Amino acid sequence: MNDSILSTDHDYSGTVFKPLYVTHVSVTGGSSAHGRATGWARSADGALDLELGMPEELGGDTSGPNPEQLFAAGYAACFHGALSLVARQHSLDPGQIMVKATVAFGRDPADGGYQLRADLVVIWPGVERETATPLLARATALCPYVKMTRQGIPATISLAASQAPR
Repeated sequence: MNDSILSTDHDYSGTVFKPLYVTHVSVTGGSSAHGRATGWARSADGALDLELGMPEELGGDTSGPNPEQLFAAGYAACFHGALSLVARQHSLDPGQIMVKATVAFGRDPADGGYQLRADLVVIWPGVERETATPLLARATALCPYVKMTRQGIPATISLAASQAPR
């Protein structure tokens, strides 16, 4: 990866969202016609192509990764990237940084529906807490997954014209 491409040195100061990358993933329902339980997730470029599974705690057989695991991986990876960028800007080696994500799926007491909760823990051997703390704060400000979990994101849900599944 070329670190110069993803850098706060190339700040964008426009007034509208500027996409730097766009991905497309489709999920189908699988054998139970339930994307979360037996679905299949495929990215348009083929890099992601996997069967989803329901965790045992929710009545499944844990045959495949579930949406919470995929979200946890994305969240941890994105924060790791932001922290690595900040570490390099401060002449620190990010090679030993590990980010552990915990994602919990449960009932939302506000409406009886579902809710996610997420926690990140950073393990950074050899870097003192006094040094790491302001860098974590900067990475928190940069990371779009943190922004999404704290502020929400613009999102639309629409129904496509009737067509055969791909």
